[in-house]
Amino acid sequence: MHNVILPKVIFGTSGLGNLYVAQSDADKCAIVEACINNSEKPAVFDSAGKYGAGLALESLGKCLKQLKVKPDDVLISNKLGWLRTELTTPEPTFEPGVWRDLEFDAIQKISYDGIMECYEQGNQLLNGYQAGLVSVHDPDEYISRGQSQAEKDKLYQDVLDAYKALHELKHQKKVKAIGIGSKDWRVIQKIAGTIDLDWVMIANSMTVQSHPAELVGFMEQLKSRGVAIINSAVFNGGFLIGSDYYNYQAVAPESHPELYRWRDGFYQLCTAYNLKPAEVCTNFGLNAPGVTSIALNTTNQKRVAGNIAMASVKIPTGFWKDMKERGLMDKAYAHLQEL
Repeated sequence: MHNVILPKVIFGTSGLGNLYVAQSDADKCAIVEACINNSEKPAVFDSAGKYGAGLALESLGKCLKQLKVKPDDVLISNKLGWLRTELTTPEPTFEPGVWRDLEFDAIQKISYDGIMECYEQGNQLLNGYQAGLVSVHDPDEYISRGQSQAEKDKLYQDVLDAYKALHELKHQKKVKAIGIGSKDWRVIQKIAGTIDLDWVMIANSMTVQSHPAELVGFMEQLKSRGVAIINSAVFNGGFLIGSDYYNYQAVAPESHPELYRWRDGFYQLCTAYNLKPAEVCTNFGLNAPGVTSIALNTTNQKRVAGNIAMASVKIPTGFWKDMKERGLMDKAYAHLQEL
């Protein structure tokens, strides 16, 4: 991304969309204000039409306007592909159980026209601000709808058509850079083999708990091609720092004992080294090959400064050695910060 320099920490906005908990407008604006005040300009926010069925975009735009933030002092990434629609069921039909108090639903619309519609709607919700970074969101979910290979191939063509729209937006200088956001890194790998991308956002995939060697190799390839990598969900959806959601799915010790065993061992080692689990997760996520930034989300404005500071915390070499010896991470993983 030659024309965009990203900071080490960019601010996720799923909390502004009422992920897990509903928040007041005042609390949301306090979070946005803390992000602006603690970040170099431009402050970078990562959002999506999927987050709260557009509520995150709407809240972000409302707060930025209330705080009188200049458009040039903020850079917004809008992951496109989910369009706000009327809510006709007791709760939204996408990602049931994780969003609170939503007044709208969202449907996935990935195609040339669908992406253009999502882009326009997103900018309307941003209330005078515009997305400078755009991408196709959850192409893995979209393609997986196909019941047969022929159906999957057709859906994949829709994704390619969506990128035609994004390249047009970039050519017209309406956006600065285009990318992809996906939980399934193999779909990123497939698309990156066909489409010229400026950046990729890998979610739930490259964490201290899960870091497959095949993904490491792919990230090294992206780095060699000059494609920036944003590492998102480095806490595996909050589980690694104490929640009972793993990759945005509810879990329990009875149904997922291996996850809780891993976390118990991880916590014990963090305590022995006087480290916070979040510091370790952040350090690991940032030092993975090719990663320029991590996206951190918070629902508490008091944690914003700490989230930024975590990007500079050093982890002793002995900690990583013990992680490997205790079977808590891949013994062959080599991309660790050495002290």
